[in-house]
Amino acid sequence: MFEYLLRRLVQSLVALWAISVLVFVMMFAIGNPVATLLPPTATDRQRAELRQQLHLDDPLPVQYFSYIGRMLHGDFGHSYYTGRPVAQMLAERAPATIELAMLAMIFAVCAGVPLGIFAGAKPNGAASKLSMTGSLLAISMPSFWLGLLLMMIFGVWLRWLPPQGRGETVNVFGIGWSFLTLDGLRHLILPALTLGLYHLAMLIRLTRSEMARTLQQPFIRVCRARGLSETMVIGKHALRNTLIPVVTVVGLQFGGLLAFSVVTETIFSWPGLGKLLIDSIHVDRPLVFAYLLMAGIVFLAINLLVDLTYSLIDPRIRLAKR
Repeated sequence: MFEYLLRRLVQSLVALWAISVLVFVMMFAIGNPVATLLPPTATDRQRAELRQQLHLDDPLPVQYFSYIGRMLHGDFGHSYYTGRPVAQMLAERAPATIELAMLAMIFAVCAGVPLGIFAGAKPNGAASKLSMTGSLLAISMPSFWLGLLLMMIFGVWLRWLPPQGRGETVNVFGIGWSFLTLDGLRHLILPALTLGLYHLAMLIRLTRSEMARTLQQPFIRVCRARGLSETMVIGKHALRNTLIPVVTVVGLQFGGLLAFSVVTETIFSWPGLGKLLIDSIHVDRPLVFAYLLMAGIVFLAINLLVDLTYSLIDPRIRLAKR
């Protein structure tokens, strides 16, 4: 177990270093921030002073290692636009994205996995065919179109839910959370549905295919021959084998929701990390670089957590042998 964790930690550090290099080179290649930060009437002297202030005249390797060194000491730099510390800006926006991603994922898992299990256990039933048709429609819908549709129906026509914004928040340990208030929860519903519906459809189709495949295995026939009830066969024996690939997909989906809910947050004016990325992606190099590194860390941590979960679902899987 310890050897596995140590090996995965080394692999994660190497992957994180590769991500940092790629992101830094990409950010360096997208344009000159001086041309965006200064007006067209700026003099050459003003441009030279700003380049020196931002250390843009240094060689690219010097810029990279200087920035990485500051990040290792907790200094993520300052925003080019606002002048505020990047770490503070990310910390302020992270709770909004976390609660939105968690609610969307809870909705997708709690609805998608049971529907997929039911559809896989009775693949020829009418309910199974209906759920598969609905999941195909949900996968085919672009998220921006679905968000605008939900906003128009429930926010503009019916006026049941607020179409935009985050609503009222409550501070817990200095962090504002909107799901703890009724107004904030009402603001959460539409963006969470927009984010979660696609992942719900994916989980329905994946769980159905895995359950149908597992129920064809020889050990399931043995369980039925021993006289076990169908509920016991599906709920205890088939479910464990079905959940292993489902856990992998859920982990990746949750990482994607945390890191890249850009379109949904923009449509609903949700003040999260995705909205911050869109507002800063043109020229604010320190913020975008720190954001993408944070996204890489989130994915690496979730992948490690998924691997550890495997051994809890199926004791036959030993991490040391993986």
